[in-house]
Amino acid sequence: MEINEVELRELVQNIVRNVISQSGNVKVNTANNGKGNWGVFDDMDDAVEAAHEAFLLFKERSVQCRKKIIDAVRQMALDHKEELAGMTVEETKMGRVNHKTAKFVNAAKNSPGVEYLQPTAWSGKNGLALDEYVPFGVIGNITPSTHPGPTMINNIIIQLAGGNTIAFNPHPSARRVNAKVIQLANKYMVEAGAPMNCVTCVAEPTLETAKILFGHKKVELLSITGGPQVVDLAMTYPKKVIAAGPGNPPVLIDETADLKLAATEITQSASYDNNVLCIAEKEIFVVESVFESFMKEMANVGNYRLTSEQMDQLAKKALELHGKHWLIGRDFVGRNANVLAKAIGIELSEDVPLLIGETDRNHPWVVAEQMTSCIPVIKVKDFEDGLQAALIAEHGFKHTASIFTKDINRATRYTRVTDCDVNVINGGTLRGDGGDGGEGYFSHTIATPTGEGICTPLNFVRKRRIMTHNALRFV
Repeated sequence: MEINEVELRELVQNIVRNVISQSGNVKVNTANNGKGNWGVFDDMDDAVEAAHEAFLLFKERSVQCRKKIIDAVRQMALDHKEELAGMTVEETKMGRVNHKTAKFVNAAKNSPGVEYLQPTAWSGKNGLALDEYVPFGVIGNITPSTHPGPTMINNIIIQLAGGNTIAFNPHPSARRVNAKVIQLANKYMVEAGAPMNCVTCVAEPTLETAKILFGHKKVELLSITGGPQVVDLAMTYPKKVIAAGPGNPPVLIDETADLKLAATEITQSASYDNNVLCIAEKEIFVVESVFESFMKEMANVGNYRLTSEQMDQLAKKALELHGKHWLIGRDFVGRNANVLAKAIGIELSEDVPLLIGETDRNHPWVVAEQMTSCIPVIKVKDFEDGLQAALIAEHGFKHTASIFTKDINRATRYTRVTDCDVNVINGGTLRGDGGDGGEGYFSHTIATPTGEGICTPLNFVRKRRIMTHNALRFV
């Protein structure tokens, strides 16, 4: 009996898997030629080659088998959420452990899977046409430092659902926690029947390893969740790119708004994991007739109000001018409000969600995405003035915007004019990404620059059609 190359690899994988299952916690080197450690490789070329070898096996798996495998990844995230959340904060120095833990749960529970890949058929006088979905192959992934583990979990679920495998180049500031996620994911997936190395990464990611990943001939698609520089770099390669771009989500509060609701929702959303999510509110525009009432409501829910002079002082400490753009210093990204306050000599409890303070609309806190626990609040004359100010602050990124109003016509006009992928009315912006806080599916990849919006498995597959002329129509 002849056996082809794919069948031979499958046979070897099954033998190794059986040995693992029968030998308890024995450590087994699972990578090609002994080069890797449960998906973590010293060399990016080896990581891609291993992912490609896994793809040749994984693409033969049924949709039902894929579901079992990605369900194992979901379970891994739930089993190890506290451990991974703690590792993330320790390594990146960003965010809060309880919020990181919740993000692992959200990614595990609400990332869309194989249920999105339903075939479509047309039957008529000429026969039967059937559209189905097939994988691209190896997907090259960049993940951020702001939520490295949950992004990786989400990407594994939605991209493997389509039958792809993945080679990751994680953010260098989160390389240890991402390597741990890769190793755990592979162990759980192998136990569920997956080929080894369905997901891989390089142990020491750099810009050079990213370039190797982007240019590798066996990488068919690039999925980028990172800063604008890495997105721009990926766009220079002759491959399809799905890229999550920058955001600077504005909020507009008009004089009809429920101010208590607005303060509660914005605080819960903007303070979540110390505002490192690109979808979270970054500046608040308030109609002047309700400005002070809104600021009192923000204080009532636990936020600390800085004076305009203190906002300036903190900006000088935390923000840096790079060319024409203000960026937040690395030591201030995703930090607790009390840490920011201490930088200007104010002692606060670590339970304070946000620092807030009035600025003008051209202030450095407003004009760029500052991912930390300080939110500028800007006084505007009326709804139209606020709409134009929000439009300028959003910079045409078309990412996320929100409004609090009881006027449905204003809500309609605001969402049409800002023209964002995510729009929220009378709620925190995090609700716009579905999951536990909103409605609909959830994704950490909100691909604004390339037009996919909140991504699903459908964004990581090719659509193919088969047509049977004058046959297989049964009515």
